[in-house]
Formats: sequence, C-alpha cells, structure tokens
Amino acid sequence: MDERLVSTKDFDIELRLLLDAIYLKYHYDFRGYAMASLKRRLALAAERFGCHSLSQLQDQVLHDPTAFPRLLDFLTVQVSEMFRDPPYFRALRERICPHLSTYPSLKVWVAGCSTGEEVYSLAILLREEGLLERTLIYATDINLHALQKAELGVYDVERISTFTRNHRESGARNSLSDYYTAAYGHAVFDPRLREHIVFSDHSLATDSVFAEVHLLSCRNVLIYFNTELQERAVGLFAEALCRKGFLGLGAKESLRFTSHEESFSEFVREDRIYQKR
Repeated sequence: MDERLVSTKDFDIELRLLLDAIYLKYHYDFRGYAMASLKRRLALAAERFGCHSLSQLQDQVLHDPTAFPRLLDFLTVQVSEMFRDPPYFRALRERICPHLSTYPSLKVWVAGCSTGEEVYSLAILLREEGLLERTLIYATDINLHALQKAELGVYDVERISTFTRNHRESGARNSLSDYYTAAYGHAVFDPRLREHIVFSDHSLATDSVFAEVHLLSCRNVLIYFNTELQERAVGLFAEALCRKGFLGLGAKESLRFTSHEESFSEFVREDRIYQKR
C-alpha cells in the first residue's frame, strides 16, 4: 500500500470502521491502541493480504474465518528475546527475589507474554533462586497463535547465542544450556519449567483481573496503547498486585502522569521496577 495513503482522511475512516468491525465480530478491542503504530501495521497487513484498501481488508476479516487469526500477527507485536534487557533481570534477581523469598507461595503474572521468551526467562531465574517450586506463573496474551508457540517452548537455535549472552549478563547461576535440548535446528526448553506456567488469553483492553499476584511483569506493551488504555491497564495492575507487590515495565514506559502513580513507589528506578504502596 502506498505510504501516502496512510495519511489520508479516507484511510483514517476505513481504519476506524475496521477496528469497530473487529470488536463487534471478534470482541478484540484495538480502538485504544496508539494510532500511528496501528496505521503502519495495518497498511503492511493490507499489502500482504493483497488488498488495495482497508475496506477490502475488512471484507476479508468479516467473511474469511482464516483472515483474522493471521491479522492478529500484524496487530500484536511479537518481538522479544530471553532475558531481554539483562539489567532488568539482574535487578529482579538481586533486589526483588529476596523479598519474594519471604512468601510461602508465589504468583507471577507476565502480561503480553508474546511467544514466551520472557516467561521462560522468569521461570529459569526463579529456579536459579530456589523459588520456582513454590511459584505459579500466569502468562497471558491476546494472540492465540503466539500463546501456542509459547506453550511449546521451542525456539530457533540461531537465537540461543543472544539468549545465552543475556542470561549470563543477568547474573546467571548456571549455564543456559542446562535448561534446553538442541536438535534439528531448534532448542526445546525443559518441560519441567512449563509445569509452573499457565498460558491463557487475556486482554488488557477488555478483561478484568483474575488473580492476586506478587510480581507483575508487563514490558514494552504500554507503549502501544493510547493514554486511556494505559490508564486502564495500570489500574488492572494495581488491582492485581498484593500489598507490597512488584510491577516491572519496559525501559521506555513509566507510571508518570497516570492517576495510579501514587499507588506505587519507585523501587528500582533505573530498571522501571515499582512497588505497590
């Protein structure tokens, strides 16, 4: 699709109609997502679907049952890696785990888990700190295709060198190779890690809180939301966290300027880790 069309009034009208159609038919609400990012991704989707306009794309989404699941891969950002931003995981290991260790049982929520890299990173970290056996990790996303990949715990072996470097820089106590088996170009992570993980679809735009948790990690998700949806999501985080629970955000995200800012204190400022007051 011609980049110039993305900035036209007709494109904006078709975009809103498409988002309304998706919500009405599939109950996925993208109307609170940042429009600039959505425009780029939907323009690319239209091109890949062979459509000359978003109206044509809407027709496919409404009448072809295979179209919407494929479109979700464009609407949701599936970019992650294990132990991404190692200082964040080092802070969890050194600053947060000592507090978590005081609880007899733990619940952790990874919101927007994508294809599972962060979930397995947390499971490995908690195992290394002796906490995984008492922990249940909820891993949620709106993209069912991504959740299926996450549940498999299988990644291209070419990515392992990056994962290994990140793991080491996060203060690893063991080798990452202790947690996976490599074969036929893939790395399969230890299924015993998955015994402590519950994968489920959940939307920060429309769903409610489902459990009280001690640690909530939602990184690089809020940056794709508009102000109103960020407000709703942070409200869910505040509701889900137990007293003195911890919230981790992405490097470019913050609680500043939300009405829930006073509900949290900055616990590790440089790594965007907050504690519920």
